[in-house]
Amino acid sequence: MPSLPLNRKKPPLLLELDLTHPLIEHEPDDPLAKLRSRGKPRLRPVLRALHEAGDDPRVVGLIAKVGDTSMPLARAQELRDAVAVFAASGKPTVAWADTFGESGNATVPYFLASGFGEVWLQPTGELNLLGVAAEVTFLRGVFDKLGVEPLMGQRYEYKSAADRLVQKEFSEAHREAADRLTESAWEQVVEAVAKSRSRTTDDIQAAADRAPLFAEEARELGLVDRIGYRDEVYTAVRRTAGGTHGDGSVQLLFADRWAPATTPIARVVKQVRSKNEPGVALVEGFGGIVTGRSRRTPLQGPVMGSDTVTAAIRAAVRSDKVRAIVFRVDSPGGSAVASDSICREVECARAAGKPVIVSMGALAGSGGYYVACQADVIVAEPGTLTGSIGVLGGKFVTTGLTDRVGLSYGSVQRGEHARMYSTHRPFDGGEQERMDAWLDRVYVDFTGKVAHGRGMTPEAVHQVARGRVWTGADAQGNGLVDELGGLRHAVGLARQRAGLPDDAPVRPAVSVPPIARLKPPRSTDDPRAAASTSVAVSVWTSGWGSFADLAATLGLPAAGPLTMPSIRLV
Repeated sequence: MPSLPLNRKKPPLLLELDLTHPLIEHEPDDPLAKLRSRGKPRLRPVLRALHEAGDDPRVVGLIAKVGDTSMPLARAQELRDAVAVFAASGKPTVAWADTFGESGNATVPYFLASGFGEVWLQPTGELNLLGVAAEVTFLRGVFDKLGVEPLMGQRYEYKSAADRLVQKEFSEAHREAADRLTESAWEQVVEAVAKSRSRTTDDIQAAADRAPLFAEEARELGLVDRIGYRDEVYTAVRRTAGGTHGDGSVQLLFADRWAPATTPIARVVKQVRSKNEPGVALVEGFGGIVTGRSRRTPLQGPVMGSDTVTAAIRAAVRSDKVRAIVFRVDSPGGSAVASDSICREVECARAAGKPVIVSMGALAGSGGYYVACQADVIVAEPGTLTGSIGVLGGKFVTTGLTDRVGLSYGSVQRGEHARMYSTHRPFDGGEQERMDAWLDRVYVDFTGKVAHGRGMTPEAVHQVARGRVWTGADAQGNGLVDELGGLRHAVGLARQRAGLPDDAPVRPAVSVPPIARLKPPRSTDDPRAAASTSVAVSVWTSGWGSFADLAATLGLPAAGPLTMPSIRLV
């Protein structure tokens, strides 16, 4: 039997990215969700590889298939910036697609692809760099046909989630805000693509106005470099990246599977040091904001529970090993009470001497901004949707509908306002006064928190609030955001604020082993109190209290009154 060589040289690595499906950022806690997500690429390992693998001599290049049309612009920007870090090593980066949008808008996928050194497109593919649009569905006409009257109040004119319910078309303020969102996002796309493709912004605008483009047209306009099929792409990249290994010996490896070359002993030593060294605590808040514990629901996905997030922040404050906190927020908002609870703990953490850096994901508006406004530094991507500092509330009167189908109701009550939220009658004068007072109080409280946290006057906050949604780039310009960047940038700022070295560990604020979670917490300070529940407790979670079922049925934002309007830039 021939002997095997003891020091056989390993082949060079060509990192692969599959960006045709969403990358998972929030790790699910419950076993069922973990099973469903098994094998799907994770965002943070991908970002780590892009930022660090360029220095690995084993890695010779990067190739990515692009095509996830559901990717938010902010997520694409975070990935694009990471690709630029990898490319700075001098190693080739190639993006390819069978098509950039087949009968659909592929502006964001192409924006991401344009950040690579070379772009390929299949001969039969299209390049649908169509632009950016925001579409809104107005429900008032449906309610009128059904005999349902929406009685909604909002603070103020830009809180357009209410407009979807009470209007049949854009109000002037709603149109103004939506128009600026699309303009800001499109400016970001055009400027970045023009720079990457060595074209002028006028060139990119003209190309978009001609789109959809055939593959050959896209090549002639300089938007793609080469036309070819997958096998041709990989053959060319192997030759370029492999150098003397053009015979195909270059080994493919998904980027999220990459790890620095090290020995088992070195890995153990690093784990021990990381566990014991001072570092940064990572607190995560994903989904609609509700009271109680964070969890995952079948209809809404993850929800941010105030009990879980506040317990995690308290745990980080108590730990001597935590010198700073990074709070990752990706949320449309929700319950005013839950948002205020989280906001208070952020303020307490700062008072305890622990710097808090907020990293906004694709979405951090309304309650999602409320929980962030007391941080030392707020970091967002240019394409993040944020702001929406406002409130809405009200009810639907369904008597027109019930009369049509022959239903009738009787009632008795004790208490002047016992039927205030009944759907069978409008607000009376006293109830309307209380509703208006509640809307005013929440708005004043919200804007007051923003003014305190941002160092602004209440008048200055009101000018940029009034329910208006901003891109991260515009929010930085008006003082609602401090710096532009992703999670890694936020972590770097946290290390600086805490006087930690650049490689100081980043750890979850709370880590509870699965077996330990089976036991109930002994107190609210027990780490198990901050652990998410392992199962969904309901199919729908709401910040509307007893009004939850109606809110869900008739289109109100499910999480609660501090929820920004549903906007997706396509």
